[in-house]
Amino acid sequence: MRQSLRDKIIQVCDAKIAAKGEGVGLSFYAFFANKNDDPVRLMEAATWWIETHGLDHFVKAVTIRQMVRDGK
Repeated sequence: MRQSLRDKIIQVCDAKIAAKGEGVGLSFYAFFANKNDDPVRLMEAATWWIETHGLDHFVKAVTIRQMVRDGK
């Protein structure tokens, strides 16, 4: 996954955790605007989330943030 997407994921996770606490869950759609303005990046995130890691639809933001920080 490209670094710009990793940075965006960490930024969004940090914001969600700050706003709603460490128990907050999110899906990969949380990293994008409501409209599909970047389909390539959306598919990159979906591939990482679904195909690479087999994650459920909603996963705790702290888990996703740590996975990205660990380079997974």
